[in-house]
Amino acid sequence: MDRNVSKKSMPSMTKSDLVKVLAKNQSYLAARDVEVAVNSLIDILSNSLSAGERIEIRGFGSFNLHYHPSRSGRNPRTGEPANVSGKYIPHFKPGKELRKRVL
Repeated sequence: MDRNVSKKSMPSMTKSDLVKVLAKNQSYLAARDVEVAVNSLIDILSNSLSAGERIEIRGFGSFNLHYHPSRSGRNPRTGEPANVSGKYIPHFKPGKELRKRVL
């Protein structure tokens, strides 16, 4: 992949694209069944992260939460100072195999 390509020009895969590809590759499964499976997987992953669990998929990567402490910021419209509360942000770390494939 050319590193000088802007993000806007890079192709993306949506959830519906993923369902189509999986349904095509697994012709014995109905597209509706594939969609239910993909939605279930996303729900399980989301619920696990919400519960503070770490998710590891060998060869692909891991998902965990990073804490961003509270800080002072500014309201972009008014320029007024504002306090931004601390929060947890989902973080993805690619695995070795994925990094090799992307490079």
